[in-house]
Amino acid sequence: MRENKSSPCALHKKCGGCQLQNLPYPEQLLLKQRRAVALLGEFGHVEDIIGMDTPLHYRNKVHAAFALDSRRRIVSGIYQPGSHAVVPVDECMIEDETADGIIRDIRAMLPDFKIQVFDERNGSGWLRHVLVKRGFQTGQVMVVLVAASPIFQLQKPFLKKLLALHPEICTVILNINDRFTPVVLGSREKIIYGSGYIEDILCGKRFRISAKSFYQINPVQTQALYAKAVEFAALTGKETVLDAYCGIGTIGITAADRAKQIVGVERNRDAVKDAIANARLNGLKNCWFTAGDAGKYMEQMAADGIKPDVVFMDPPRAGSDERFISSLIKSAPRRVVYVSCSPETLRRDLDMLIKGGFRVRRIQPVDMFPFTNHIEAVVLLELAEKPRR
Repeated sequence: MRENKSSPCALHKKCGGCQLQNLPYPEQLLLKQRRAVALLGEFGHVEDIIGMDTPLHYRNKVHAAFALDSRRRIVSGIYQPGSHAVVPVDECMIEDETADGIIRDIRAMLPDFKIQVFDERNGSGWLRHVLVKRGFQTGQVMVVLVAASPIFQLQKPFLKKLLALHPEICTVILNINDRFTPVVLGSREKIIYGSGYIEDILCGKRFRISAKSFYQINPVQTQALYAKAVEFAALTGKETVLDAYCGIGTIGITAADRAKQIVGVERNRDAVKDAIANARLNGLKNCWFTAGDAGKYMEQMAADGIKPDVVFMDPPRAGSDERFISSLIKSAPRRVVYVSCSPETLRRDLDMLIKGGFRVRRIQPVDMFPFTNHIEAVVLLELAEKPRR
């Protein structure tokens, strides 16, 4: 990547993915700390943000859209903000270098195998996207080819050449997306090489990762994030712990050795399958995962007379919903550990939890995405003796 005076990336104005490229990393952390204090400081002391020692090439999942440029040449990269114009990207300072290399080689291979990229203007062509996931600890790599049709001409010779170039690839999946939609992955997929998943090690536990399941993008900072979450939970081995929005079970499984039992709930059925497999993979017999809405599940737990002692909640960027928070307040766990990827929605949800009788005890921001505006935070809430109404 060429350097210039204003930014280490020549594409930053077109790409828009790294909003803070013009700032040295220490200044980025200072800016994010100030923003966290401005948004969350009313709830208590905001601890110093946890940054990275080396904030480069941290993204373990890389997605590239494929298209034709004005000269009908194949390009791959990222959509320009607010459009479906593809900004060509060969390498990125925050993406995994192995993943970038695989995408470049796939792009170079396409003409040899007469593979046409999808043209959104007329619906012609085959390859729409390539998604690469890599386990930073295991080195295992998954490649997902997102295509408009399940018919893959010259599949065997294509795979043979790709695997010769990149023997680190453990599995290749063909995902079918034949709709005009901004969503990258379609509902159908088939495994064309390997097991259909990769594994990685996080916080001393082993995790199975499939194409559609969520796994934290920055594994280095995830270790710091989860370590704080488990620290805040203050588990003694006697607690029933609810892991809400559990994904593939990463937080709950990380904490399982210190709890009596872990109960996880997640909407994504593929992720739940991975969570169940991950508990088995780590030899854990005190973890149970189910697919469903977290709010409904909390209501059912209350109806069954099951009261969690500690709740981990890691909702999407939109935050939690009133149904879940209402059920959480009724269940009255001793501690809630809220892992947030949006301080704005976190602030809204903390207001509701405080009105329901909780008190914020600790606030720890974490820089999960250097060079971007995003901030993650872990917040510890404890049940007050006299709820405020």
